[in-house]
Amino acid sequence: MRSTAALFTVSALVSSALGATYNLKDSFVGEGFLSGFTHEAIADPTHGRVNYVDQQTALAQNLTFATDDTFIMRADSFNVVPASAAGRNSVRIQSVNQYTTHVSVYDIRHMPQGCGTWPAAWEVGQNWPAQGEVDILEGTNDIEPNQSTLHTSANCAQPDGRVMNGNSISNNCDVAANGNTGCGVQSTVPNSYGKSFNGAGGGFYAMERTSTFIKVWFWSRNDPAVPADVKTAGGTVNTDAWGTPTALFVNDQCDINAHFGPHNIVINLTFCGDWAGLPQFFNDQGGCPGTCNDFVDNNPSAFNDAFWDIAGVHVYE
Repeated sequence: MRSTAALFTVSALVSSALGATYNLKDSFVGEGFLSGFTHEAIADPTHGRVNYVDQQTALAQNLTFATDDTFIMRADSFNVVPASAAGRNSVRIQSVNQYTTHVSVYDIRHMPQGCGTWPAAWEVGQNWPAQGEVDILEGTNDIEPNQSTLHTSANCAQPDGRVMNGNSISNNCDVAANGNTGCGVQSTVPNSYGKSFNGAGGGFYAMERTSTFIKVWFWSRNDPAVPADVKTAGGTVNTDAWGTPTALFVNDQCDINAHFGPHNIVINLTFCGDWAGLPQFFNDQGGCPGTCNDFVDNNPSAFNDAFWDIAGVHVYE
């Protein structure tokens, strides 16, 4: 009986996580980010040592730069930060449009790296945590590999035995249950994050969200397995042809429709704060000196490589 039940469970998880074909809804490339996203000059919700600037300031200070096929977001790497300031100048952008059932593909050539950094590409509802959060690409202090995570309100968890390439590090998605750790899945590919990601020329992240599952995939830039419809954006994508995902989240113990509302895409770079600033991650795992806030304030040249170089973000529905 136990073996039969186990087989049924795995079968159910697989059958409920089948993909589909989606049509292109939005394509953001180069200057398209300036109209398709807003620069959020807000206080950092994660309490980072950062000063998010508006679009006018970002363009004037060259913290945001766009060409026909490139979009750059960077941190200030020239100025010492006064103790009285909110933090180091940086950029956080949020999509104008919102999405529910969809696929988003991120073609990223370079991501921020360095001690104190906490970059993320993610999707989130306006009413957090009730409308949920999907972290697609996220980490701190160049600690590899990438971690993809859900953060939700109560009564959302993930079962063991999901068919994915990543390793589950926590199964309770409720932000109140584990200090907002969420239910994370760590990639098994070292070049999915940080210096190794950049050294390989970046790569492609993709996320598929339906009413019954959420999937995240990663392919390094020169991986021969990169699907053609991911490598070159077109009118459609077929997620059935993308193979086993890095991360799979299912509705077996979590009503996805109830826990996830309309989402905006957010791409940002903060420093220190609730995750990157903890000694466990800044000093012990990141190998960074002193305290995070002091390092960020006093070492502007350490952030020469703290930038996003994004070839495009493409959304399909």
